[in-house]
Amino acid sequence: MNTAPIGFFDSGLGGLCIRDAVKKLLPHEDTVYIADSANCPYGNKPAGEIVDLARGHVRTLLGKGCKMVVVACNTATAAAIDTLRAEWPDLPFVGMEPAVKPAALRSKSGVVGVLATQGTFHGRLYRETCARCARKTTVLMCVADEFVQLVERGELDGPRAETVVRAKIEPLLAAGADHLVLGCTHFPHLAPLMTRLVAGRAELVDPSAAVARQAKRLLVARDALNPAGGQMHAFIRTGLKVES
Repeated sequence: MNTAPIGFFDSGLGGLCIRDAVKKLLPHEDTVYIADSANCPYGNKPAGEIVDLARGHVRTLLGKGCKMVVVACNTATAAAIDTLRAEWPDLPFVGMEPAVKPAALRSKSGVVGVLATQGTFHGRLYRETCARCARKTTVLMCVADEFVQLVERGELDGPRAETVVRAKIEPLLAAGADHLVLGCTHFPHLAPLMTRLVAGRAELVDPSAAVARQAKRLLVARDALNPAGGQMHAFIRTGLKVES
């Protein structure tokens, strides 16, 4: 079990930032990553469809022998993680949760902005996190589904990307937000561009490292860390008929 890989899935390429954070923290772990580009984006899909897609990904990862599944997608976590945990009670799952708590704790203005997909904002985890951790903070929500397509196209900079990103973050900054929560795993890929546009007016909050730490905690608790692997990193991308 210790030498089995950690599995990841996302609606596309966004969750690679989560996989990379786990690889950095746990360099001896092998990984299997599913990018479901054939069905990207998830943000505008019905919850039931996302649950069905997530089930399929878990079955694929179990077929690859994975000892843990990281749901490296905020929308899929919101829609499906409760179902996945109920259906596979012995399999450890790590999900995504918008990092509202650290943003609220660090905010000086008392205003934070959350950039996410519609599906994430509709989820129980987001509502509960805001109610529990941001009762004294004004939380501004911004649906930024367009960011997902920018990342999927590899358009991380340039005039069009800058126009799209600026249109989303400037209203948050104008409303007093001093922290911007990246509530979708695609969004950290745009962090260099956002950092330039923010120009010191706010701090970006990326949950990738926190997710990696949670994965490590669960593996340590199960005595399931790999002492000497880290050489195999499989990548599966739906819709392209390739696997490597």
